[in-house]
Amino acid sequence: MLVFGIDPGLTRCGVGLVRGSPGRAEFVDAGVIRTPTDLPVARRLLLLETALEDWLEKTQPEAVAVEQVFAQHNLMTVVGVAQAAGVALLVAARHGLPVASYTPSAVKAAITGSGRADKAQVGTMVCRVLRLEAAPRPADAADAVALAICHLWRGGAEARLAAAAPAVRPASWGRVVAQSKAGR
Repeated sequence: MLVFGIDPGLTRCGVGLVRGSPGRAEFVDAGVIRTPTDLPVARRLLLLETALEDWLEKTQPEAVAVEQVFAQHNLMTVVGVAQAAGVALLVAARHGLPVASYTPSAVKAAITGSGRADKAQVGTMVCRVLRLEAAPRPADAADAVALAICHLWRGGAEARLAAAAPAVRPASWGRVVAQSKAGR
């Protein structure tokens, strides 16, 4: 599976592409989309949308993984990240791609084994997992690659569980009782 990871941001939006399956990952590409801070927000969002469209058209991924927005101390940063995440979700939906969202701690736990890992630890593990000499730069690109790896390793299992759950889970306790009585 080819997964496109997006670490949303209005000034720097990390993107990373990884191919693989659970337990196996291969680096394909990574980068950062930058928007000038002196432009109006609407124009910056349009530039981000155009750049993400270009990446998706060029790389043709099978799935997209986007980092979930989390509360920070700087409200303006949260707003910009949320707007960038919204653009990323919109672009993926326009392409008909399945989208998964992961919290920063879930990505860190998937890559390093600890949800409290710092950026250096995430970068080190991205290098080890992908057998790279150096982590993609800047850190936003490495974070996007980590998101893609996280989806490769966790997304497939989560999708299979979600698909299987309705088949396994009865619609109500009444049906459980009725099925158990019928089975006697």
